[in-house]
Amino acid sequence: MATAQTRAQVITQHRFGGPEVLEVEEGPRPAPGPGEVLLRVHASAVDPADRLARSGTAPLFGDPPFTLGHDVSGEIEEVGAGVTRFRPGDEVFGRIDGGGHATHVTAPADHFAAKPAGLDHVHAAAAATAVLTAWRALVDLAHVGPGSRVLVRAAAGGAGHVAVQLAAAEGAYVVGVARAGDHGFLRDLGAGEAVDDRTGDLAEAVHGVDAALDPVGGDLAPGVLDTLRPDGILLATVPADLGLAPEEVEARGLRFALVPDAPSGELLERTAPLLAGRRVRVHVSATLPLSEAAAAHERAEEGSRGGIVLVPHP
Repeated sequence: MATAQTRAQVITQHRFGGPEVLEVEEGPRPAPGPGEVLLRVHASAVDPADRLARSGTAPLFGDPPFTLGHDVSGEIEEVGAGVTRFRPGDEVFGRIDGGGHATHVTAPADHFAAKPAGLDHVHAAAAATAVLTAWRALVDLAHVGPGSRVLVRAAAGGAGHVAVQLAAAEGAYVVGVARAGDHGFLRDLGAGEAVDDRTGDLAEAVHGVDAALDPVGGDLAPGVLDTLRPDGILLATVPADLGLAPEEVEARGLRFALVPDAPSGELLERTAPLLAGRRVRVHVSATLPLSEAAAAHERAEEGSRGGIVLVPHP
């Protein structure tokens, strides 16, 4: 008979839909395959990709049933054949290809990096995708630095508030786009300006932007183009509902890039000093038990400051 030590709890859905489709189930604890590790999950963040997959807007996992959860932090319990980077007991964080809304998950070892010293599991989980996205967009693709003007939409959100800090740390002048109640928060993070694109024409308030990061898309996305200088770059992260066609961007003499979202433990290792040194601080607006995954998704859809994290082992 299976014991508690060989069982795992997971959040599963059997159909596409709203947060109410998320259910708590129990099953066998997974075993790591070659090149994989078994992670005892201490924290799992609710990522925008999770919400898109849950609803079917971006069916990243095919048809249900499946378990969401891309951003995790925890302790390695077992390593598979060929894994030499980690050993049981190591504390790691990373972005994985789903399954993280659970007490245990297996994933390739190269998706993880050592958890930065002084960063707890809740904030490490909230950092994974946000840091990968911000770095790839602003450093690898846009090459921002001193003298650059950077615009960040949804700037108080999970990826957005990290992007504001990273751009400022690289010496750029940052314009954060968010609702008015978050403007003080953005200035505290290093934004030089804060505007609300729902209350007027964005291009009337902002212009001459070298790089614009848009993790939202939708109806307001075309307005971002008017803020860019000639040859400026629009950096999109949404896999669905971009709000415009890449060809439209290029036809206006601007550049377009879809920011990669693949896991990378190697990149997390390179960016970990930013987190350890507190040059980039991750804000978490709510921490909920794993069993309240539906409530966490509801909060995320309402729009939150920073990240929302599930804790399997309170």
